[in-house]
Amino acid sequence: MAEKHSSSSLGVVSRKSMFCLFSFVSALFILSWFFMLRSTVSAGFIDLSLLPHPKLNSVIDNGNSASWNRNDVEPSIGSRARAIPVDNEGDGGEEKPQEKDDLGDVKCNSFDNNCYQVLKVFMYDLPSEFHFGLLDWKPQGGSVWPDLRAKVPAYPGGLNLQHSIEYWLTMDLLASEIPGIPRAGSAVRVQNSSEADVIFVPFFSSISYNRYSKVNPHQKKSKNKSLEEKLVKFVTSQKEWKRSGGRDHIILAHHPNSMLYARMKLWTAMFILADFGRYSPNIANVGKDVIAPYKHVIKSYANDSSNFDSRPTLLYFQGAIYRKDGGFARQELFYALKDEKDVHFQFGSVQKDGVSKASQGMHSSKFCLNIAGDTPSSNRLFDAIASHCVPVIISDDIELPYEDVLDYSQFCIFVRTSDAVREKFLINLVRSIKKDEWTRMWQRLKEVENFFEFQYPSKEGDAVQMIWQAVARKVPAIRLKVNKFRRFSRFGTHEDGVLRKIPSPSNFW
Repeated sequence: MAEKHSSSSLGVVSRKSMFCLFSFVSALFILSWFFMLRSTVSAGFIDLSLLPHPKLNSVIDNGNSASWNRNDVEPSIGSRARAIPVDNEGDGGEEKPQEKDDLGDVKCNSFDNNCYQVLKVFMYDLPSEFHFGLLDWKPQGGSVWPDLRAKVPAYPGGLNLQHSIEYWLTMDLLASEIPGIPRAGSAVRVQNSSEADVIFVPFFSSISYNRYSKVNPHQKKSKNKSLEEKLVKFVTSQKEWKRSGGRDHIILAHHPNSMLYARMKLWTAMFILADFGRYSPNIANVGKDVIAPYKHVIKSYANDSSNFDSRPTLLYFQGAIYRKDGGFARQELFYALKDEKDVHFQFGSVQKDGVSKASQGMHSSKFCLNIAGDTPSSNRLFDAIASHCVPVIISDDIELPYEDVLDYSQFCIFVRTSDAVREKFLINLVRSIKKDEWTRMWQRLKEVENFFEFQYPSKEGDAVQMIWQAVARKVPAIRLKVNKFRRFSRFGTHEDGVLRKIPSPSNFW
């Protein structure tokens, strides 16, 4: 009995000793981590610009607005998204100029209830043959850039304009350095690449493809292919590319056939595209890249006072009818709709005053068809928006600009291709939409049309600013990828912060 009691006592003492030892070791462990963190955290180790700022807490909208208005299409997403300032009592509703406050690079326009954090962009000074030289501009005074205060180089017209976003974004960055040019400020050019959020590659790839993709008899390769090869060699040799593996670079390839060679070498960068129709998912995808709108070709419908009854044509389509790939539906719909009353479905082109006729046709139509062609997207959608003609989108694989902040179902009708080609399905669907519903969508079109408007100088909320803001929303993800890329750069796995060899995905063609 005594032995049993003694054994029990020893067990209790042992458990108490173990508990004390565990507590002591835990305390030492916590203290050691505390002192280690104090000694290792230093300025520059954490990007303080990404941390919440107390002043921002009062201006970020909580997204609970019940009404649909302009702010609904631009919710606050992270620290770079547009935000809604809180109304100040006693401001009297007076308009105030755009300001830079003590948040650093956050600018606010109190009169239109918008705040945004400026995107800092470093742009390579590429030789003029890559950009304005393709527009027949000649360098003067040793500068590779035109003096926008003297003369703005013109971009070729016609269908060239629909893929001209490289031109508008480059012009906006150049204008950001010139005092006195009135422009919106979603992005600004910086001269020190270490201060930049992204690195911009100013190659006018779409006009290069349109003008110089054919091989002349005296050439072994096209001028466009030569420029792409030179571009790849230049960009991949830069320290900016090497330190991030290209993950923070912006490559513009809006024409579906542009950058056919370079895309396979520069695939780690962010592409700005019209769609993903001619890209393998491991080269371009919605998570990594940005979809930008086409520049509409038809005239905008200024001072539109039309209504449901004053637009005589129910459904409008004019364009190429026989297309390959996903565009087979155009041919089927042509035969299904060509004899329908108040439906215009005809072949058309920009030749013989085609643009003017298309403008008149869209301006006098209630609904405009946007059917997939050789690729999922087409300029016809943006022509319809500019015409306030409710788009009917038949393209199962289409990706749309700014769709993370813009609800297209408010002003577009989406129809699956398999449904659209069913007998009488499409025409019955369109006829079922009554005056009140059409008028609501027509009003929404007038509210959002500015988001798709390219102009110089750029204005608040236009296509140029919306594209920059779409890029800015990708910046946190870019920083994550770049920081993960740099994990082992100090220990020999990388050379100068870049992988010795980045494997290129195999071409899916």
